[in-house]
Amino acid sequence: MKLPWMSRADRRRWDSARTLPELGELMALWLEGELGSRPGYAARFGPDEETAGLVPVLAACCRAGFVTEQSQPGETGADAIDGRLWVQRAAVSGFISDARLLGRVRAAAEKVGLQVIAGTAQGRDKAVVVTRVDGQNYTAFGETTPVRELRHLFGDVCCRQAMDVLIGAWQVTVIDPVWGRDSVLWPVLAGAVGSARVGA
Repeated sequence: MKLPWMSRADRRRWDSARTLPELGELMALWLEGELGSRPGYAARFGPDEETAGLVPVLAACCRAGFVTEQSQPGETGADAIDGRLWVQRAAVSGFISDARLLGRVRAAAEKVGLQVIAGTAQGRDKAVVVTRVDGQNYTAFGETTPVRELRHLFGDVCCRQAMDVLIGAWQVTVIDPVWGRDSVLWPVLAGAVGSARVGA
């Protein structure tokens, strides 16, 4: 049985992070199964099954300074349990504090027609629907998370310095506008962060 709280060891590691690169390294370790819990997510659970194929590029993003917080592959299909038809756009969102990295991600994404939304915790961006079920809107990405919610999601395990970094970072979302396509966003992201050196 999985306990409903983060282990003390994981809590200490998250509390020790001070910078976005340090938070990114911890998020990458969680994605790779080396860390049991992450802030703002069910304790002692790893990524959803649909994320398994995305882990290498998401971990690379996190280590390069694009600390991903949510993502989904582009796909279509019927639910095995109830038969409802799902259709998804490939999408990812997270935090970037380095202006050069943001520029690289934006330029690479927009070059191939991907949508980029970048805002701050003090602003409000319009969400874009990325999942539909039986033709009905189901989930959306792109709306920025306000300060109060960031503190709720991360503040119980992240120190004040880390919270200041998250609050001050750009909240970045990249979406493939083509429903069901999963072959464009991830290679573009991998290329954009591959040679990025945060703070270099």
